[in-house]
Amino acid sequence: MGDNGPNYRNLGWIGTAVLMPKAQIGLGVLGIPSVLSSVGLIPGVMLLLVIGGIATWSDYIVGVFKMRHRHVYGIDDVGEMLFGPIGREIFAVALCLFLTFISGSAMLSISIAFNALSNNAICTAIFVVIAALVTFAFASIRTLSRISPLAWAGAASIIISAFIVTIAVGVQDRPAAAPKQGAWQSDYKLFNRPSFAEAQKAISTIIFAYAGTPAFFPIVSEMRDPRQYTKALVTCQTLISVTYITIGVVIYYYCGTYVTSPALGSAGPTIKKVSYGVALPGLFVTAILWTHLPAKYVFVRILRGSPHLTANTLIHWITWIGSTLTITIVAYIIASSVPVFDDLVSLVGALFGTFLTIQTMGMMWLFDNWSSSSRDHNRRWLIGSLWSVFTILAGTYLMIGGTYSCILAIVKSYRESGGTSAWSCADNSSS
Repeated sequence: MGDNGPNYRNLGWIGTAVLMPKAQIGLGVLGIPSVLSSVGLIPGVMLLLVIGGIATWSDYIVGVFKMRHRHVYGIDDVGEMLFGPIGREIFAVALCLFLTFISGSAMLSISIAFNALSNNAICTAIFVVIAALVTFAFASIRTLSRISPLAWAGAASIIISAFIVTIAVGVQDRPAAAPKQGAWQSDYKLFNRPSFAEAQKAISTIIFAYAGTPAFFPIVSEMRDPRQYTKALVTCQTLISVTYITIGVVIYYYCGTYVTSPALGSAGPTIKKVSYGVALPGLFVTAILWTHLPAKYVFVRILRGSPHLTANTLIHWITWIGSTLTITIVAYIIASSVPVFDDLVSLVGALFGTFLTIQTMGMMWLFDNWSSSSRDHNRRWLIGSLWSVFTILAGTYLMIGGTYSCILAIVKSYRESGGTSAWSCADNSSS
């Protein structure tokens, strides 16, 4: 860094603690109430705490690994250290697909918001196209510095909208989907009896809600004092866990089996419009950011070492627009072909969230400790080894079982249709 250059390591621990939730709190919070509906109130809270604890350990390992290997900036660098050049490519592809699937989930959520606000004024498939076009236009802005400030407002709008619904369900007579006649009493259950597939799907949704771990690599890289990373991490994880549990428990307690996914439709029609109206900017920002980032990675990989990378040449623009357009199209196809919100977010959590948030961090601990010349077989090393192996095996089981269960749920929704079939014109805001 030159004397007049920007300071890329100027992030304090408080700024880090504020920045971390932005990487995690998003679409996942909107699926938490349906998780509690699936497994029951007490098991749901226990799952949130357990998975949140595992995710916190994984996030902690990110900081430890970064302190030992200062050259690591992203999870693809970790892949290269663990498995060589092939590992870098595998991890890079997994990360790009993960972000693209999140973008697709956001586009689907945008179509739900449009339907809620307009009473299904036009075909849902057209709303998805509109979401994709707007996303492509803003994601094509070349510099992240012009986009990233929007993320603060985006994360805030989603959280505010979720709390609007949380407050509304506590004061309203009954949830929107409940019978309109007769006395109403919530049918929430402390314990439910989900099938294997339903339980796996619920776990995958929670993993999705905590799967911001890959974003923590660049965050810790820009800290003034990375030794304060753990303090910031504990603050962050406490905040988001309290938020998830509060929103999930209150909405499910008052709505019972009539909770919707996304949860913003759980209150009455007026609150539904208000909450989706408040959340809409955040949904757009999510789609834009998670389209821009994988597109930027593809763009840089294609033009790395070429003068066209930083020059305003025809090749530069064709490559950049081609990258953003490709990611947008893939995200659009995902949003249109898997048109049920909770099915899609649980699929993302199972297929990519586990790999990038659980197994990889177990491998990172073993990489640093298994073959170290300073290794001694004490109790701490044994516990660390057993835990790391457990996270790898458990994460692999959850990835396989969760993906299988999500595919079953998607197939079931195709069979039942009910307004949620692919490229459908039916209203998807009423589920």
